[in-house]
Amino acid sequence: MVQQDIFKKIRKIEIKTRGLTRNIFAGEYQSAFKGMGMAFAEVREYQPGDDIRLIDWNVTARLNHPYIKVFTEERELTVILLIDVSGSQFFGTNQQLKSELVTELAALLSFSAISNNDKIGVIFFSDIIEKFIPPKKGKTHILRIIRELIEFQAKNTSTNISNALKFATNAIKKKSIMFLFSDFLTEDNYEKPLSIISKKHDFIACQIADKFESQISNFGLMQVYDPELRQSILIDTNSREFISKYKSWWETSQTFLNVTTKKNNVDLIKFNTGDSYIAPLQKFFKLREWRRKI
Repeated sequence: MVQQDIFKKIRKIEIKTRGLTRNIFAGEYQSAFKGMGMAFAEVREYQPGDDIRLIDWNVTARLNHPYIKVFTEERELTVILLIDVSGSQFFGTNQQLKSELVTELAALLSFSAISNNDKIGVIFFSDIIEKFIPPKKGKTHILRIIRELIEFQAKNTSTNISNALKFATNAIKKKSIMFLFSDFLTEDNYEKPLSIISKKHDFIACQIADKFESQISNFGLMQVYDPELRQSILIDTNSREFISKYKSWWETSQTFLNVTTKKNNVDLIKFNTGDSYIAPLQKFFKLREWRRKI
């Protein structure tokens, strides 16, 4: 892709996702995620119903009238995007590739983060850690992330989610909000590292899928290319045996994902290529906002 085309693509994604941030998700991001602590703001006179544990006894004694301490939520957060860049992300049968959908979602979350003065960083992974962009603030930083999402070429094509989770656990010391973008079509058992990281960070799993993967149509004999194995194979979509085995594999992977995330209190958002991602995100933000209020 030539430089001019890259700039046009970056600009197009920026305009679309910044517009969504301002017009649709304004305030929803902030409402969904609470700060990582409370900071002292001021003292004021005690009012009936105030928590007596917040009384500032030094000020009360000096002024001979009860005063309490007022705290505000520390809003500055750190957001980390873990992005699967393995071969299967370059698949899509419905208007866009998985990687293109991830790029828009990552850009939207990035602009939401900087509009709230939060830092954002990215971990690209396959079956190795491909690249780590430490969290920073600012529009220039976001545009760099978008460019990387568009241009990035992974060294490896296989997927290992466990490695990515272990790296993030060790690399990110401060409690953060983490979004993992992947199709979760992997043979590795990521349950234990997910359990560990979800106790330390606010973790959200985002499954990026294509509808063709869940239900293969009857096209007869098909020559398909496996981007992770880097080889072509011949499949018979009319074969009951093939369809049965594939359906079993797909359902097993989905069950493992659903059960593992629920067991570890990890929110799971599911996206499909070609479908609007606005509704799933809004549902997620509203759910998080509701949880904060109860």
